[in-house]
Amino acid sequence: MSLIKQLWIAIAVVTLIALGGSLVVSTLSARHYLEQQLQVKNLDNATSLALSLSQMPKDPVTVELQIAAQFDAGHYRLIRLTSPTGDVVAEREYAGSLDGAPEWFTRLVPIKAHAGVAQVQDGWHQFGTLTLESHKRYAYAALWQGTLQLLGWFVLGGALTGLIGTLIIKHITRPLGRVVEQAEAIGGRRFVTTPEPSTMEFRSVVRAMNTLSERVRTILAEESRRLEQLRRQTQHDEMTGLLNRSQFLNQLDSALARDDAHAAGTLLIARVGDLTGLNQRIGRAQTDRLLHDLAGQFSDFAAGRANWQVGRINGSDFALLAPGEENAPELTAALAKQLHDGLDAHLQDVTVALPVAATAYAAGEARSQVLARADGALAAAEQAGDRGVRVDGGGKAAAPYPDLQSWRAALLSALERDGVRLGAYPVVANDGRLLHEEAPIRLLLDGVWQPAGYFMPRVARLGLMPRFDMAVVHAALHAISGDGRERGINVSAESLCDANFRGELFALLQADAAAAKRLWIEVPEYGALRHLAEFRTLCVALQPLGCRVGIEHVGAHFGELGDLHELGLDYVKIDSAVIRGIDANAGNQAFLRGLCMIVHSLGLMAIAEGVESESETRALPDLGIDGMTGPAVRTPSAA
Repeated sequence: MSLIKQLWIAIAVVTLIALGGSLVVSTLSARHYLEQQLQVKNLDNATSLALSLSQMPKDPVTVELQIAAQFDAGHYRLIRLTSPTGDVVAEREYAGSLDGAPEWFTRLVPIKAHAGVAQVQDGWHQFGTLTLESHKRYAYAALWQGTLQLLGWFVLGGALTGLIGTLIIKHITRPLGRVVEQAEAIGGRRFVTTPEPSTMEFRSVVRAMNTLSERVRTILAEESRRLEQLRRQTQHDEMTGLLNRSQFLNQLDSALARDDAHAAGTLLIARVGDLTGLNQRIGRAQTDRLLHDLAGQFSDFAAGRANWQVGRINGSDFALLAPGEENAPELTAALAKQLHDGLDAHLQDVTVALPVAATAYAAGEARSQVLARADGALAAAEQAGDRGVRVDGGGKAAAPYPDLQSWRAALLSALERDGVRLGAYPVVANDGRLLHEEAPIRLLLDGVWQPAGYFMPRVARLGLMPRFDMAVVHAALHAISGDGRERGINVSAESLCDANFRGELFALLQADAAAAKRLWIEVPEYGALRHLAEFRTLCVALQPLGCRVGIEHVGAHFGELGDLHELGLDYVKIDSAVIRGIDANAGNQAFLRGLCMIVHSLGLMAIAEGVESESETRALPDLGIDGMTGPAVRTPSAA
C-alpha cells in the first residue's frame, strides 16, 4: 500500500475519532443547554399564565378560553389546570409526533426538561395548580441541525487535511522516488548513485546505497585491473607488449570463423632480417629498443580500428590481423611506409632489413592455408630486397559481381524477393537446456543460400547494415511466432548508431510483445564500447519489452565492461579467441575464471563462443561458464 493511501486512512481514522468525541461532547452540551432553556421557559410561561388567570373571573368558560388561547399562541405539549382536590379544571395537550429529528436520534439523545408549575389564586384562596410543558420538537430540530452542521464541517476539514497532507507528503517523499529507483537499479544490476536528499532519514538510506554502489564499482574495477595484468602476463609478449604467438593464432582462428561484416580481412607480416647479426652490430639493449619501437609502430597503426590485432609470432616476426579490411595492397603499402620510416628515424647509421608481406583471407578458410600464403609472400618479399613488399591475393574465388553497384542491386533484390533465411546454431546451458538459437542471416543470391560471411562485408561497405539487420529482426520475430523457440540475433555497430533503425526496432517489438520476450539481442563488444550513448539508449528502450540484451565477442576490452554495469545487461558471449584450446592453456584458464567472476558479479550470464571440442566442453563449466555455443555444441535432442 502506498504512503499516500496510508495517510488517507490515518486521516480518516483520526477524523472519525475526533468527530465521535466532538459529537458526544457537543451533543450532550447542547442537550443540557436546551433542557435548561426549556425548563426556564416552562417555568416563566407557567408563572405568567397563572398570574393572568388569577386576575380573571373564575368561571369555567373564561378559564377554558384563556388556557386555549395561550395553548394556541405558543408551542406547548401540555397545559393543565387542576383544582386543590386534584380534579382537572381545564387541559390542552398536543398529541402529534416529534417530526423535528429522526426517531432514532430522539431515542439516542432524549431531552428531559421539567414542566413549569405555578399556583392560580382566587383572591386569598388557592384556585388551582397550573402545569405547563413546552413542546420538544423544536429543541430536537435545533439539536439535529447542529449535529449535521458539525458533521459537515468535520468531513470538509478531513478532506482539506487529506489534500494538504497529500501535497506535503508528496513533497517530503519526493526523494523517496529516487531511493526506489536506485533500489530497483541495484536489483537490476545497475550500480548507480543518486544525490543525497535533505530529509535526514532518506539521506541515511541513500548514503548507504551509494556506498554500496561505489563499493561494488570499486571491487569490479580492482578485479578488472588484476585480471588485465593476468591477461597481459599470459597472452602478451613480455618485451613488446603485443599478443604472443598462441594468442595471436587464436585471434586468427576466431577471425576465420566469423560470420558477419568483418568475416573477410587481411593478414600482414613483417620480419626483422638477420636479428642475430643485428644484436652483434648494435648490441642487445639497442636491439630490444628497436623491437619495442617497432611494436609501437604496429600498435599505432592498428589503434582505433575495430577488432584489429597485433602480435609477435616469433622473435623476429610481427603480424597484424585486420578483419574487415579487404584492400590488402593499399593497407600493406601504408604499413610498410610507416615501419620503414620509423626504422630510418631510429637507426640512421644501420640499415635494418624489414620485408613486409600480406595476404587476404575469407571466412571459412583454414588457418594453415592463410599462414602458408603469408609465409610464401614473406619469402618473396625477402627475395625482393631488405625492404621488399609483397601481397598475395589470397585463395578467394572469383567475385560473383564485378563492382559494388552490382552487389547493391543483387543484395537489395534478394531483400525485396524475401530471399532472407535465418540459420540455427544452439546455445546450450551447462545442464543441457537450450537457451536460444543463434540466428545469423542467410541470403538467396543467384539461386544459392549464402552465409553471412559471403556477402556481409559488401553490405557494410555499401552502408546497408541497418536494412539487413531489420530484415533479420523481422525474420526472427516471425520464426519465434511460428515455433516459440527463443532466437538470438546480432545488431551491428552501424545499426546501433542509426536512430531510424532504433525507432523502427522499438515499434516492431512493441507491436509483437509476446515474441519480443523470446528475443535475445546482442551487440559486438567494440560497437557497444565505442558507441556507449547509443547502446545505453538501446538497453533502456528494450528493457521494458522483456528482450534479453547482451554483448558478443567479449575479451579484448573486458576491462571496460565495468562502464556498462548500469545498463542492466543479461549476458555476455566470450570470444572464441579466449575459448580456443582452453582445456590445455593454464594461462587462459586463469583469465577466463577471473572474467567469469566479474561477469557474475554484474549479475550476467557468461556464454562461451566457438567451442570446438569435447575437452573444451568439459572444462568450461568449472571455469565459470554458464552456457556455450560452437561446432561441438549440440541441441539436447541431438545429444
